[in-house]
Amino acid sequence: MRSFLDRLYQGALALAAAAFAAIALLVLFQITGRLIDRAARATGAPPPGLTVPSLAEIGAFLFVGAVFLGLAGTLRAGGHVRVTLLTRALPPAAGRVLGFAVTLAAAGLAAFATWSSAVQVLDSWRFDSVSYGMIPVPLWLPQGVMTLGLALFCIALIDAAVALARGRVPDFQAAEAARGEHA
Repeated sequence: MRSFLDRLYQGALALAAAAFAAIALLVLFQITGRLIDRAARATGAPPPGLTVPSLAEIGAFLFVGAVFLGLAGTLRAGGHVRVTLLTRALPPAAGRVLGFAVTLAAAGLAAFATWSSAVQVLDSWRFDSVSYGMIPVPLWLPQGVMTLGLALFCIALIDAAVALARGRVPDFQAAEAARGEHA
């Protein structure tokens, strides 16, 4: 199971990186198209009009997808901001219990967010909702990616809570300790 979860989190991070790379390529293509258009105008030639329709909207969808797909892997890597003043001040056993309770509460919030997002995806699917840009994108696509990212985040939080309940060090604390941060 550990190997499966590790591959799942890594796969989501790879998709997040691919989404950021796609944004960069689309913006690069748009900038190159504008430069070609300006060069054409400067030489008196008609500009070819190389543009990416709905670039801002597609870029926003890719950005949201990247952020949400990266949540679980970022948690595992200890990249989320955590306030540990109280858990550090408590005795280790009490700090572990508090960490477990907070992680479990976060998993509950993530589960609620996942459920709410899934309901929105189903509504968008059912009503054939599309975006308002030049290219009508079915809204269930970006919403579905967001929901997937939330679900993976929820799984990662439950994974961390189980590790704390079993007396193990969760991945995010191990990653922080490896970087020399106090866990």
